[in-house]
Amino acid sequence: MAKDRSHRDDYAGPLRRFLLGVICLCLLAIFLVWRIDSPRVERFRAQVTDRVVPGMSWAMAPVTGAINLVRDFQSYQRLTEQNRELRSELRQMQAWKEAALQLEQENARLLDLNHVRLDPRLTYVTGVVMADSGSPFRQSVLLNVGARDGIVDGWAAMDGIGLVGRISGTGQSTARVILLTDAASSVPALIQPSGQSALIAGDNSAAPVIDFLENPDLVRPGDRVVSSGDGGVFPPGLLIGQVAADPSGRLRVRLAADYERLEFLRVLRHHGAEGIADPGGIVSDGAPPSLIGPKQPTGGADG
Repeated sequence: MAKDRSHRDDYAGPLRRFLLGVICLCLLAIFLVWRIDSPRVERFRAQVTDRVVPGMSWAMAPVTGAINLVRDFQSYQRLTEQNRELRSELRQMQAWKEAALQLEQENARLLDLNHVRLDPRLTYVTGVVMADSGSPFRQSVLLNVGARDGIVDGWAAMDGIGLVGRISGTGQSTARVILLTDAASSVPALIQPSGQSALIAGDNSAAPVIDFLENPDLVRPGDRVVSSGDGGVFPPGLLIGQVAADPSGRLRVRLAADYERLEFLRVLRHHGAEGIADPGGIVSDGAPPSLIGPKQPTGGADG
């Protein structure tokens, strides 16, 4: 038995080496054939591919199935994460919707309770933004409405959400709007809910500076900034933006208007507050004589 085992080992070793050499030669030949750049060899490669690849589809089926399974699992993970995010956003939107409905109902009750009379003169003219100044020292846009449309210097311009700037120069059919970001722009404002008065001053940056603030300790990032109406240029209550702090800690305004897409602007007609010439006449106008009081004698005492 020992002789037979050794006899087989004598043949097995050279046979394995021979087969290994044949395999290496075949692989080298295949490599060389696939590297030769010749039309005949290219046709030969195409014929080999047409004959071998269709017959090897059964061998590629498990690999293809495994790859598709991994991709489906990754897609399922992404869908699960997106579904979780959408549920969270939906809960937030439902909370915002409920808050908006409550505020709308409260506003309607307050308006009805106080019999608020809205200013009928505060209408607007919509204009199309024709051009941008494009200057780093002057930020303004040009509208296609002007004096023929009743536009007056100083009127406020909005993009439908927030204040954009004011009219500064009118032609017959055009008007220029100085933006809030311009260095020449200064707007009196109120910061809510603290009620602090401030001045929003442009400095040719995307976020104007908050100057002349009465008490900065009462102001927090995220507070609303609206126009105060001081000076009679802008009507009060126009949304400007929210308070934000720059890296140096200075308070600025993150503007509500979308300055990247200024296509249409609303120019508000605002002729200022009506002046009162005779306060006494307003107080006594239409009042009963008994409420005004007895008329005092103007003559001197009889001697």
